[in-house]
Amino acid sequence: MKLISNTLAAVARLLAAVGAASLLVSCAGPTYPLAPVAAATPDYTYIIGAGDSVNIVVWRNPELSMSVPVRPDGKIAAPLVDELMAQGKTPVQLARDIEQVLGKYVRDPVVTVMVGGFVGPYSEQIRVVGEAARPQFLPYKVKMTMLDVMIVVGGITDFADGNNATILRTSEGNKQYRVRLRDLIRRGDISANVEVKPGDILIIPQSFF
Repeated sequence: MKLISNTLAAVARLLAAVGAASLLVSCAGPTYPLAPVAAATPDYTYIIGAGDSVNIVVWRNPELSMSVPVRPDGKIAAPLVDELMAQGKTPVQLARDIEQVLGKYVRDPVVTVMVGGFVGPYSEQIRVVGEAARPQFLPYKVKMTMLDVMIVVGGITDFADGNNATILRTSEGNKQYRVRLRDLIRRGDISANVEVKPGDILIIPQSFF
């Protein structure tokens, strides 16, 4: 009788251990590869977005030169230039489009476009969600790293599972990578610093332990 009791107790402990292990696996979720350290696009060119301001300079025509905002619908309006789409274009592309419009009124216009504000389109912004101190979106800058992002958002909260944060990389078909934010911020492990790419979404989960 005692042998049977001991056997049942052993089976119960085994089942409890299996259940605990299953719970840990379910909480851990999928495992993603670590994000590559180098990710910047060397030939990246800034793309204009809603909220930017563009300074239009028309050579030898100061009356046509002015600074205008890019409206929420992505368009701009300027003297002789009405309802022209700016969002999604580079400054050079927008300059050529303005030259084409002004060519109806001005002989051989030469236009230069300079951007201010630097918001960029949504598709290019870095978005930070979850357990960041200040979740927000950031305009992308060449050679921008995860440390730069963390400085802007104020780091992670005390409840963050920083070493299981992930980057959703929209430029690579929504492929996900793991980043070690806790090691980077709390331990100063510079090997955990990685470059970000335009359109990256940083997801910082909450720790369950």
